[in-house]
Amino acid sequence: METFPVIDMEKLTGKERSPTMEKINDACENWGFFELMNHGISHELMDTVERLTKEHYKKCMEQRFKEMVATKGLEAVQSEIDDLDWESTFFLRHLPVSNISEIPDLEQDHRKAMKEFAEKLEKLAEQLLDLLCENLGLEKGYLKKAFSGSKGPTFGTKVSNYPPCPLPELIKGLRAHTDAGGIILLFQDNKVSGLQLLKEGEWIDVPPMKHSIVINIGDQLEVITNGKYKSVMHRVIAQTDGNRMSIASFYNPGSDAVIYPAPALVDKEEDQQKQVYPKFVFEDYMKLYAGLKFQAKEPRFEAMKAMESAVKLGPISTI
Repeated sequence: METFPVIDMEKLTGKERSPTMEKINDACENWGFFELMNHGISHELMDTVERLTKEHYKKCMEQRFKEMVATKGLEAVQSEIDDLDWESTFFLRHLPVSNISEIPDLEQDHRKAMKEFAEKLEKLAEQLLDLLCENLGLEKGYLKKAFSGSKGPTFGTKVSNYPPCPLPELIKGLRAHTDAGGIILLFQDNKVSGLQLLKEGEWIDVPPMKHSIVINIGDQLEVITNGKYKSVMHRVIAQTDGNRMSIASFYNPGSDAVIYPAPALVDKEEDQQKQVYPKFVFEDYMKLYAGLKFQAKEPRFEAMKAMESAVKLGPISTI
């Protein structure tokens, strides 16, 4: 069986740069996921973020989750639940404007650690986008620029806990979906597993590794690369024991960014493979995604294509 791609970023500075870049390219083309080691974010900061996040769940979120489970009678369900997830979450926004100071119940040291962690992740996301540009033959900075609407990119974090579940065969931690946005950076629990991706019809575990950052490709990168890189279905399986922490940060286009396949990549294609993805405003895609998250991505692309041919997107294109 193929092994899940793990990238050691320290190898990008030495003579192993070329095979490492090839490994990243293969992961983007064939997996939609890879795991980073030696990514430059300090282990001390990651340990602090993990400790404070787990303490916050115990203190502020756990009881609320138990009450929700009791109210909905989830511990006694007889058949598969397909309209909710066994997760406890809250969201932080970093760009274009941070809301960290407004989140209730967060201790000051937790706010400070999350802010510092987000700043490091933002730099890592932009570094990765430039590595993808290099592999794709796009000019440096192309993807960052493609994500920049009038106010720059959108960047936010979903902080999740997946508590022990008595009926994991009937309730998913998180139902299968692709991510709508750009590039996703995940700091996940290194003891409790559960994240799986779909590859060639099989669900494959994303291995928990201490101090790693898991990267996955969102729908917007699939569009910009004209399908060379693919977003991939993934899910979280609930576990009967252990509470799984997941801190997923989404580096996405700005809401008014116009997304379309990079002309340099379209021009390389054979005639029948010319631009196959639509051109649209990211915010319009997100409105559609909100109602269709747990369905296949292809109809979303088709719907945006139909919208594009209806309005031709001429007047709103800023590029």
